Amino acid sequence: MAPRAYWKGYLKLSLVSCPIALFPASSEREKISFHQINKKTGNRIKYRKVDAETGDEVDSSDIVKGYEVGKGEYIEIDPEELEAIAIESKRTIEIDEFVPKKEIDELYLNSPYYIVPDGEVGQQAFAVIREAIRTEGMVALARVVFTSREHVIALEPRGKGLLGVTLRYPYEVRKEDEYFADIEDEKIPKDMMELASHIVDTKSGHFKPEEFEDHYEDALKELLKKKQSGEKIEAPRTREPAKVVSLMDALRRSVDAERGGGGRGQTERRPAQRRTPKKAGRSSARQKKAG
Repeated sequence: MAPRAYWKGYLKLSLVSCPIALFPASSEREKISFHQINKKTGNRIKYRKVDAETGDEVDSSDIVKGYEVGKGEYIEIDPEELEAIAIESKRTIEIDEFVPKKEIDELYLNSPYYIVPDGEVGQQAFAVIREAIRTEGMVALARVVFTSREHVIALEPRGKGLLGVTLRYPYEVRKEDEYFADIEDEKIPKDMMELASHIVDTKSGHFKPEEFEDHYEDALKELLKKKQSGEKIEAPRTREPAKVVSLMDALRRSVDAERGGGGRGQTERRPAQRRTPKKAGRSSARQKKAG
């Protein structure tokens, strides 16, 4: 059975438009999920929607959205009133502008979607818009409404279709200074940097998502298999990280470990065995303990 479209509407570039369907490009449906059950009876737990004050169960037809304007004071909004909001992007993804992809900060990337022509009528118009975006080598920015919100969406060609990625608004992105401001500017000795660079070199490779392994998911499957067969579940012994006297010692041991493991077949680059300059001596003397 073909997947069901998440959203249907029109894609528009100036006066050119075509009907399209939008599908989520990612899914967590395949992941193992758990239900909550009553340990005494083995029955599933059901949740009821109840009035916070009276404790009475409330029928779904009597539940509306409310925006809190004061303690226990709400503005009620009916579904019909939300539907009345006149936004063109509720039915149309209209391309506003084109921007270089490299200018889009990763912090703003949200959810990916596949976009395809909906029916045969708009196939050619869809192809024209797709190839126009491809020729420019840019990313098209547009707006779309779903999940009761308007989203900015970045469009780019992907094979025969389009990939749309919703973008976060600036107010949704936290400022990095709130987290990084207290990080001190450390002076890193050259020999430390050479050792760290060597470790990076031995671990470098290429992006191959097909080789990603979800170890926790595999462990869950193994756990369920053992439980079904009646095996006793024992927690594995946790290995304490090796105690290292200093950061330099940790780097040297890491290099030795990588050499012992064979690395990735790259030419080894031995760091120069030279003394740290006197300027960096104070920093070396304050090496932080790693553990």
